[in-house]
Amino acid sequence: MGHIGEHVTLDEPAFVHESALLYGKVHVGKGTSIWPHVVTRAELFEIRIGPRSNIQDFVMIHVGMGTPTIVGEDCSITHRVTLHGCEIGDRCLIGIGATIMDGAKIGANSIVAGHAIVSEGAVFPENSVIAGVPAKVVATRDCGAANLANAKFYEMNARNFAQGQDVFSNDQLGDLGQLFKG
Repeated sequence: MGHIGEHVTLDEPAFVHESALLYGKVHVGKGTSIWPHVVTRAELFEIRIGPRSNIQDFVMIHVGMGTPTIVGEDCSITHRVTLHGCEIGDRCLIGIGATIMDGAKIGANSIVAGHAIVSEGAVFPENSVIAGVPAKVVATRDCGAANLANAKFYEMNARNFAQGQDVFSNDQLGDLGQLFKG
């Protein structure tokens, strides 16, 4: 059994799983998906999740002692990620099990590798590929198109789930092939 608190704003999300626990001042953007066992807590500042972003299974999002948590548009926050008082730019992909700490900022079109730990106050420019413990830039390239395709995939999947459909139709499989080609 999930919880959606009285201060949570749902701005036409594509899907919010019934097990999600959303507490405090949280804004969930249009077309966004919130997957099983997501927890958000915003007691001091706000959490903003931009349009068409996906917050995948077992993600924990909390605010910092002095900072909100902001997730941009068309982002994929993958399984078991922890976001804590940080800012994620548009079209970013945060890999499985990564942790991003208070005051950190990830520039648009970036990827944070799985299990990376982004230290407090770390700032990374747009088009960064970030990995390691502590995390550092390991490459520079515009990952925006690939990250956008992933976000579109999750939006399509979320709309299916909202209608009780947990597998893609044959027509959708063809659409997915086109999505990831171009």
